[in-house]
Amino acid sequence: MFNRGMTDADNQGIDYCFPNNNSSCIKEIKPRVEYFVLYIFISFASVFTVFLNLLVIISISHFKQLHTPTNLLILSLAVADLIVGLIVIPLMGIRYIETCWFFGETFCSLFPFILYTVVSASLGNLVFISIDRYIAVKDPMQYSTKVTTKKAVFCIIINWLCSSIYSVIMLYDAIFYSDHQSICYGDCIVTVKFEYVITDLIVSLLVPCSVIISLYGKIFCVAKYQARLINSVKNVSRSEKKAAKTLGIVITVYLLCWIPYYIVSLVPGFDSNESAIMNVMCWIMYMNSCMNPLIYALFYQWFRISAKHILSLKIFEPSSQYLSLFPEVHDQ
Repeated sequence: MFNRGMTDADNQGIDYCFPNNNSSCIKEIKPRVEYFVLYIFISFASVFTVFLNLLVIISISHFKQLHTPTNLLILSLAVADLIVGLIVIPLMGIRYIETCWFFGETFCSLFPFILYTVVSASLGNLVFISIDRYIAVKDPMQYSTKVTTKKAVFCIIINWLCSSIYSVIMLYDAIFYSDHQSICYGDCIVTVKFEYVITDLIVSLLVPCSVIISLYGKIFCVAKYQARLINSVKNVSRSEKKAAKTLGIVITVYLLCWIPYYIVSLVPGFDSNESAIMNVMCWIMYMNSCMNPLIYALFYQWFRISAKHILSLKIFEPSSQYLSLFPEVHDQ
């Protein structure tokens, strides 16, 4: 991955990842302008993703009115996105720009585990969100008894635990029994067997996406049916349907960002980390982590209000956690 080199046109020299190490990989030389632009982009993407998801996490954690099962699932999704912005984007950005791995052999093995876990947990969160919205729209009067905060916390714990176990299973051979020997110092390659790629495609994309699409199909059928009914449930259903629509947009954007990556990874010749197309697909996938808070800002009034209070430091005022974020019931 990192053992490619390019001659510097100015001094006809060769740069190494670790100049003081005789077994160092050769570092690819890029124009200074390209270095500058790429580092600006990576830094902005990382800071922007971390900042926006921190707003979501602080909002839901601080304000009592947001302590609902649905928002706890959104909080879990924001934590996964935060990890992408804090760890995945910076490290993948540096690896892409420098064509070297500067973070040691141990973290070379640990990093894919973090990436797989975050990806699996994100999709698991979306599945639980879909189930939550389906129950809320189908049976709003019984929702509070069927879906509780404790049940949501339990689902979140199970989701992250299963995601971690799944990542260990998928990467166990690649990490502990890999036949690959580093070609040079500064090289980091974790190879996953093709059958595992197929398994991951089924487990991490096809099955959960089928569940999500099926549930949202039922949600909109129920919403359409309820729209024809004139009864006391109508006002409640309106709020739940708006939430379902907003989270449906989150899920749609997620799928649009991730499906191309899985398609390209199955095409021979494009599945390599050296492929320009694969790199583009990966970055589209990573940038999804900063899109969810933007969607909340567009469609959720509570997020805009809470963000203003956080940025103005009003959350440090006494009893700020009891602030009303829903001035009007129908705007929820």
